Amino acid sequence: MLFKQHHLDGIRSGTISLAFRKWKRAAARAGSLIKTSIGLVEITDITVIPLNKITNKEAVAAGFNSIKALTAMLNMVTEGEIYRIGVRYHSDDPRIQLREQTALSDADLDTLRKRLERLDRSSREGPWTVSVLNAIKAHPLLRAVDLGVVTGKEKEWLKLHIRKLKNLGLTISHDTGYTLSPLGEIVLAKLTR
Repeated sequence: MLFKQHHLDGIRSGTISLAFRKWKRAAARAGSLIKTSIGLVEITDITVIPLNKITNKEAVAAGFNSIKALTAMLNMVTEGEIYRIGVRYHSDDPRIQLREQTALSDADLDTLRKRLERLDRSSREGPWTVSVLNAIKAHPLLRAVDLGVVTGKEKEWLKLHIRKLKNLGLTISHDTGYTLSPLGEIVLAKLTR
Protein backbone atom coordinates (compact mmCIF):
# COMPACT_ATOMS: atom_id res chain seq x y z
CA MET A 1 0.00 0.00 0.00
CA LEU A 2 1.54 3.27 -1.13
CA PHE A 3 1.13 6.69 0.46
CA LYS A 4 2.08 10.13 -0.82
CA GLN A 5 4.73 11.83 1.28
CA HIS A 6 2.40 14.54 2.62
CA HIS A 7 0.00 11.82 3.80
CA LEU A 8 2.88 10.01 5.50
CA ASP A 9 3.92 13.22 7.23
CA GLY A 10 0.33 13.59 8.49
CA ILE A 11 0.26 9.99 9.71
CA ARG A 12 3.49 10.54 11.59
CA SER A 13 2.23 13.76 13.20
CA GLY A 14 -1.14 12.17 14.01
CA THR A 15 -3.20 14.59 11.90
CA ILE A 16 -4.09 11.81 9.43
CA SER A 17 -5.76 8.68 10.81
CA LEU A 18 -7.59 7.36 7.74
CA ALA A 19 -6.90 6.33 4.17
CA PHE A 20 -9.32 5.42 1.42
CA ARG A 21 -8.58 3.15 -1.52
CA LYS A 22 -10.58 1.61 -4.35
CA TRP A 23 -9.49 -1.99 -4.84
CA LYS A 24 -10.91 -5.09 -6.51
CA ARG A 25 -9.92 -6.89 -3.31
CA ALA A 26 -8.34 -5.73 -0.09
CA ALA A 27 -4.62 -5.10 -0.50
CA ALA A 28 -4.02 -4.73 3.24
CA ARG A 29 -5.37 -6.21 6.43
CA ALA A 30 -5.91 -4.97 9.96
CA GLY A 31 -2.86 -5.40 12.14
CA SER A 32 -0.36 -5.34 9.29
CA LEU A 33 2.64 -3.03 9.26
CA ILE A 34 3.62 -1.17 6.09
CA LYS A 35 7.24 -0.08 5.55
CA THR A 36 7.32 3.54 4.42
CA SER A 37 9.77 6.44 4.23
CA ILE A 38 8.67 7.61 7.71
CA GLY A 39 8.94 4.16 9.28
CA LEU A 40 6.28 1.56 9.97
CA VAL A 41 2.62 2.48 9.51
CA GLU A 42 0.07 0.22 11.16
CA ILE A 43 -3.25 -0.66 9.53
CA THR A 44 -5.62 -0.51 12.51
CA ASP A 45 -8.80 -1.53 10.68
CA ILE A 46 -10.20 -1.90 7.19
CA THR A 47 -13.82 -1.95 6.05
CA VAL A 48 -15.72 -1.60 2.80
CA ILE A 49 -17.75 1.60 2.65
CA PRO A 50 -20.08 3.06 0.00
CA LEU A 51 -18.85 6.37 -1.41
CA ASN A 52 -22.01 8.19 -0.29
CA LYS A 53 -21.37 7.14 3.35
CA ILE A 54 -17.96 8.87 3.58
CA THR A 55 -18.23 12.09 5.56
CA ASN A 56 -16.37 15.33 4.99
CA LYS A 57 -14.80 14.85 8.45
CA GLU A 58 -13.41 11.46 7.32
CA ALA A 59 -12.06 13.00 4.10
CA VAL A 60 -10.18 15.58 6.20
CA ALA A 61 -8.91 12.80 8.51
CA ALA A 62 -7.52 11.16 5.35
CA GLY A 63 -5.62 14.32 4.42
CA PHE A 64 -8.01 15.81 1.85
CA ASN A 65 -9.49 19.32 1.87
CA SER A 66 -12.99 18.01 1.20
CA ILE A 67 -15.07 14.99 0.26
CA LYS A 68 -14.97 16.33 -3.32
CA ALA A 69 -11.16 16.06 -3.43
CA LEU A 70 -11.26 12.54 -1.96
CA THR A 71 -13.98 11.49 -4.43
CA ALA A 72 -11.89 12.78 -7.36
CA MET A 73 -8.95 10.63 -6.20
CA LEU A 74 -11.11 7.54 -5.73
CA ASN A 75 -12.78 7.98 -9.13
CA MET A 76 -9.39 7.77 -10.84
CA VAL A 77 -9.74 3.99 -10.36
CA THR A 78 -12.65 2.67 -12.41
CA GLU A 79 -13.28 -0.70 -10.76
CA GLY A 80 -13.43 -1.99 -7.23
CA GLU A 81 -14.90 -1.36 -3.84
CA ILE A 82 -13.96 1.54 -1.60
CA TYR A 83 -12.06 0.63 1.55
CA ARG A 84 -11.89 2.82 4.64
CA ILE A 85 -8.55 2.12 6.28
CA GLY A 86 -7.53 3.16 9.78
CA VAL A 87 -3.83 4.08 9.91
CA ARG A 88 -1.37 5.22 12.54
CA TYR A 89 2.35 5.68 12.93
CA HIS A 90 3.83 2.60 14.59
CA SER A 91 7.61 3.03 14.87
CA ASP A 92 10.84 3.84 13.11
CA ASP A 93 11.85 1.60 10.24
CA PRO A 94 13.88 -1.29 11.74
CA ARG A 95 15.98 -1.38 8.56
CA ILE A 96 17.57 1.95 9.56
CA GLN A 97 19.19 0.49 12.67
CA LEU A 98 20.12 -2.64 10.71
CA ARG A 99 21.79 -0.74 7.87
CA GLU A 100 23.87 1.40 10.24
CA GLN A 101 25.66 -1.63 11.71
CA THR A 102 29.40 -1.51 11.26
CA ALA A 103 30.41 -4.50 13.38
CA LEU A 104 29.66 -7.81 11.74
CA SER A 105 30.45 -11.17 13.31
CA ASP A 106 31.35 -14.18 11.20
CA ALA A 107 27.96 -15.69 12.06
CA ASP A 108 26.16 -12.49 10.94
CA LEU A 109 28.11 -12.46 7.68
CA ASP A 110 27.33 -16.13 7.11
CA THR A 111 23.60 -15.47 7.69
CA LEU A 112 23.63 -12.57 5.21
CA ARG A 113 25.63 -14.58 2.67
CA LYS A 114 23.04 -17.38 2.85
CA ARG A 115 20.16 -14.93 2.42
CA LEU A 116 21.86 -13.41 -0.63
CA GLU A 117 22.50 -16.87 -2.07
CA ARG A 118 18.81 -17.68 -1.54
CA LEU A 119 17.83 -14.52 -3.45
CA ASP A 120 20.20 -15.50 -6.25
CA ARG A 121 18.85 -19.07 -6.43
CA SER A 122 15.23 -17.92 -6.55
CA SER A 123 15.85 -15.51 -9.44
CA ARG A 124 14.96 -16.58 -12.97
CA GLU A 125 17.82 -14.39 -14.16
CA GLY A 126 20.44 -16.18 -12.09
CA PRO A 127 22.81 -14.64 -9.55
CA TRP A 128 22.35 -10.88 -9.28
CA THR A 129 22.91 -9.70 -5.71
CA VAL A 130 26.65 -9.01 -5.76
CA SER A 131 26.58 -7.47 -9.25
CA VAL A 132 23.77 -5.08 -8.26
CA LEU A 133 25.57 -4.15 -5.03
CA ASN A 134 28.74 -3.51 -7.06
CA ALA A 135 26.83 -1.36 -9.55
CA ILE A 136 25.32 0.75 -6.74
CA LYS A 137 28.77 1.17 -5.17
CA ALA A 138 30.32 2.19 -8.49
CA HIS A 139 27.43 4.53 -9.41
CA PRO A 140 25.99 6.06 -6.22
CA LEU A 141 22.72 8.00 -6.50
CA LEU A 142 22.06 6.73 -10.02
CA ARG A 143 18.36 6.48 -10.87
CA ALA A 144 16.98 2.98 -11.42
CA VAL A 145 16.48 3.61 -15.14
CA ASP A 146 20.15 4.63 -15.53
CA LEU A 147 21.34 1.83 -13.25
CA GLY A 148 19.42 -0.47 -15.58
CA VAL A 149 21.64 0.62 -18.46
CA VAL A 150 24.73 -0.18 -16.35
CA THR A 151 23.47 -3.59 -15.20
CA GLY A 152 21.47 -4.63 -18.26
CA LYS A 153 18.35 -5.00 -16.10
CA GLU A 154 14.95 -3.38 -16.53
CA LYS A 155 14.04 -0.47 -14.24
CA GLU A 156 11.07 -2.18 -12.54
CA TRP A 157 13.07 -5.40 -12.01
CA LEU A 158 15.85 -3.37 -10.40
CA LYS A 159 13.53 -1.42 -8.13
CA LEU A 160 11.92 -4.63 -6.85
CA HIS A 161 15.24 -6.38 -6.30
CA ILE A 162 16.99 -3.39 -4.72
CA ARG A 163 14.10 -3.29 -2.25
CA LYS A 164 15.03 -6.88 -1.29
CA LEU A 165 18.59 -5.71 -0.59
CA LYS A 166 17.20 -2.75 1.38
CA ASN A 167 15.17 -5.18 3.51
CA LEU A 168 18.47 -6.83 4.47
CA GLY A 169 19.89 -3.42 5.45
CA LEU A 170 22.35 -3.32 2.55
CA THR A 171 21.11 -0.33 0.53
CA ILE A 172 19.62 3.11 1.11
CA SER A 173 17.00 4.63 -1.18
CA HIS A 174 17.28 8.36 -1.79
CA ASP A 175 14.99 10.82 -3.57
CA THR A 176 17.16 10.09 -6.59
CA GLY A 177 18.99 6.79 -6.73
CA TYR A 178 20.58 4.44 -4.25
CA THR A 179 23.72 4.03 -2.17
CA LEU A 180 25.14 1.18 -0.17
CA SER A 181 24.50 1.42 3.55
CA PRO A 182 27.42 1.15 5.99
CA LEU A 183 26.41 -2.51 6.44
CA GLY A 184 26.22 -2.96 2.66
CA GLU A 185 29.75 -1.57 2.24
CA ILE A 186 31.11 -4.04 4.79
CA VAL A 187 29.21 -7.04 3.39
CA LEU A 188 30.21 -6.30 -0.20
CA ALA A 189 33.87 -5.91 0.80
CA LYS A 190 33.82 -9.24 2.64
CA LEU A 191 31.97 -11.05 -0.18
CA THR A 192 34.33 -9.82 -2.89
CA ARG A 193 37.61 -10.48 -1.09
